[in-house]
Amino acid sequence: MRVVAAMSGGVDSAVAAARMIDAGHDVVGVHLALSRSAATLRESARGCCTIEDAGDARRVADRLGIPFYVWDLAERFERDVVEDFVAEYAAGRTPNPCLRCNETIKFAGLLDKAVALGFDAVATGHYAQVLDGPDGRELHRAVDPAKDQSYVLGVLDEAQLARAFFPLGDTVKSDVRDEAAARGLSVAKKPDSHDICFVADGDTRGYLTRRLGEQRGELVDAVSGEVVGEHAGAYGFTVGQRRGLGVDRSRLDGEPRYVVEVDAPRNRVVIGTADLLGVDVLDGEHLRWCGPVPDGEVAVGAQVRAHGEEVPATARVSGDTVAVRLARRLRGVAPGQSVVLYQGTRVLGSATVTGTRRAA
Repeated sequence: MRVVAAMSGGVDSAVAAARMIDAGHDVVGVHLALSRSAATLRESARGCCTIEDAGDARRVADRLGIPFYVWDLAERFERDVVEDFVAEYAAGRTPNPCLRCNETIKFAGLLDKAVALGFDAVATGHYAQVLDGPDGRELHRAVDPAKDQSYVLGVLDEAQLARAFFPLGDTVKSDVRDEAAARGLSVAKKPDSHDICFVADGDTRGYLTRRLGEQRGELVDAVSGEVVGEHAGAYGFTVGQRRGLGVDRSRLDGEPRYVVEVDAPRNRVVIGTADLLGVDVLDGEHLRWCGPVPDGEVAVGAQVRAHGEEVPATARVSGDTVAVRLARRLRGVAPGQSVVLYQGTRVLGSATVTGTRRAA
């Protein structure tokens, strides 16, 4: 099988490529250039797609003896991931850019281009498993729960899973590093990248301010409606946030306050006590199914953050929307987040949260 190995320049994608070669596939390494102005060096473990990363990927490909190419998807990444990220925050929602990247770049842009060039599949260093099931290939959690990335892959459909390989899904991270060292790969001890790759300094609010400009607005108490402070832009807040509120504490009762609503049209941030955060029904759209669409109401596990806990729930699909009723309340779920649905270790699919509420 002819396979494109997506090589980020990190240890995971390096070992994934090596394993695909060991399995007898005809492998070509590809590094995605996603930044229009790639930095020379990474900022510690933050960020990715730098010139340094491209060089690391090339050295690994040379060590493995496979062809290596850099594919420039920077314009598409800016449009489909970065601009979407900024627009979602501007609308008062909290997006997950990693899911959008997997959906639109790695398993649409990359896979589509690979297939058009005559390749059969794409392999990445994600920690997840694709297993054969009665209805075709299924996406499952990785065996290493600490590294499991099935949540951010919950946007893949059946056709994409049929052409996807995740060679690390059955391995724990420490063994991957040991294997990289044993293979003589220079990236064996390279730190993992984390957080949002295009916000290299980790300051999301500062990044959004540079993109959207300062927009002064009010902080409002959820119960009294009283103005208790001001902010520099509602886009810089997310439901459940406690720190950095800029609240006039002299006007409060001493209890901690959290963001309970981001009112983007009026540029207002509504804050309240923790008891106002709990919700047990999530409404979602932009449904993405990793297999057959569930019929009627089905028992599922629901996860709303990449490394969050799975909560027992039921899901009912109605056309292009889904209602997920949680067995217990979750705090701090924001519109724009993704809810990924599981049955056991299997990923059923995902939806973008459009609203939250409490069951009657």
